[in-house]
Amino acid sequence: MRRLGTYSAYSAPPLALVRRCYTLRHITGPCGATTSCACDLARRLRTNSVPSDMSATESLSALTAISPLDGRYAGVTAGLREVFSEFAFMRARVRAEIEWLIGLGGLGLPELPPFDGASVVALRALAADFSIGDCARIKDIEARINHDVKAVEYWIKEHEHRLPCLRGAGEFIHFACTSEDINNVAHALLLQEGRTLLLADLRAVHACLRTVAHEQAQTPMLARTHGQAATPTTVGKEFANVAQRLAHAIDVIAGVRARAKMNGAVGNFNAHLAAAPQVDWEAFARRTVEDLGLDFNTHTIQIEPHDWMAELFDAIARANTILLDLDRDLWGYIALGYFRQRLRAGEVGSSTMPHKVNPIDFENSEGNLGIANALLRHFSEKLPVSRWQRDLSDSTVLRNVGVAFGHCRIAYAACLRGLDKLEVNPVALAADLEASWEVLAEAVQTVMRRYGVPEPYEKLKTLTRGQRIDQQGLQAFVRTLAIPEAARRELLALTPASYIGKAAELARRC
Repeated sequence: MRRLGTYSAYSAPPLALVRRCYTLRHITGPCGATTSCACDLARRLRTNSVPSDMSATESLSALTAISPLDGRYAGVTAGLREVFSEFAFMRARVRAEIEWLIGLGGLGLPELPPFDGASVVALRALAADFSIGDCARIKDIEARINHDVKAVEYWIKEHEHRLPCLRGAGEFIHFACTSEDINNVAHALLLQEGRTLLLADLRAVHACLRTVAHEQAQTPMLARTHGQAATPTTVGKEFANVAQRLAHAIDVIAGVRARAKMNGAVGNFNAHLAAAPQVDWEAFARRTVEDLGLDFNTHTIQIEPHDWMAELFDAIARANTILLDLDRDLWGYIALGYFRQRLRAGEVGSSTMPHKVNPIDFENSEGNLGIANALLRHFSEKLPVSRWQRDLSDSTVLRNVGVAFGHCRIAYAACLRGLDKLEVNPVALAADLEASWEVLAEAVQTVMRRYGVPEPYEKLKTLTRGQRIDQQGLQAFVRTLAIPEAARRELLALTPASYIGKAAELARRC
């Protein structure tokens, strides 16, 4: 394997070098030109060198970040650092290792006495009090041995000098485990935390939609099918439609059960039974997993097959698609003038057209939803596929879950900002309805059908298709119909603004 300096191409470099590389702003080439050439960067990594104008202690900032998740949008995504960062992943690994170790102490093995209450508290504190410095130490060990999970094991062993309960118990840390026994538990724990954050955001969007649905339940609006004038609805009913869809999507996301396994190298408890055949290892593994709030998967290869993750990512992507649909619809309604956008003092809409008030929040939301869904759908297609009993292609993919969740959070926040700026424009709504009396052709021909008037659809098609008709023209036609007088009066009283069916009632029911 090709080496980069003192660490392998597949292990993390020393933390100090990581910091220097993360903050690299530019590299001056031999002719004085600025370059970001990969070969130049690789040369610097091999020699552990730092550009002369670069401080070795300069930290990553919003201005030096490669990804907008940690740059432009860092304020929105910051909460995910506690969930999907390398630090968070290492902390979750420590927790999984410690819980396995504590459980082993209760199996009655003479070589590992049970941990008393104080020892259990002290061991769990290794995860609960896990610090950036602790993570940095694990990364230093990883750089030396080229294995991240083994580095966690060695880091825990380093605490033997201050934790008497670890003395003599060192070789039971990571006992009979494969790396994926630890990793899959850690990923499941982190995904549960990440899901909680996304659900809170989605519920905030849903609450906003529901509020608008109720407030605007009675506000009539011309519907458009195929972009053309169609049977009227209400503003509230259209928001209620989205709220109902999103509520179901939220329930599906929340209902996905996180699963994990702790059954060894190929899922058969081989090493466990070789070392202690008297132990019911499957029952112990189940208890450990379920005590962590996860479902136990009895049948796996070396990795938990990630089917539940695929289910979760697909569910999130479906919720995102609902919001993308909303973003595009509201963009269009703003273009029609159905909504105005509340102005912010000092804000600029265009660098050259001073009058512009662009629907940038919905556009931002749409773009980020697209990125998120591209990743989520890749996750759900890729992760359940592993060559034979395991390959490593899932590992690098799983490290990008936080990226997808980050784009989700940016999109949800942008959508909420856009919704908060919306103001209904009743004048534009009323004008559009008043100019569209032809939409009442549906009502008229349906009444004609009820009372046996010949060719009702065809007659209204001749009168209205592809042409405008005003109130006078439509009412003149109604007066010629051979229908009961009461039905005629009801049709003559009907207007595009009053022809809304159960829309208001349905809006209030969401």
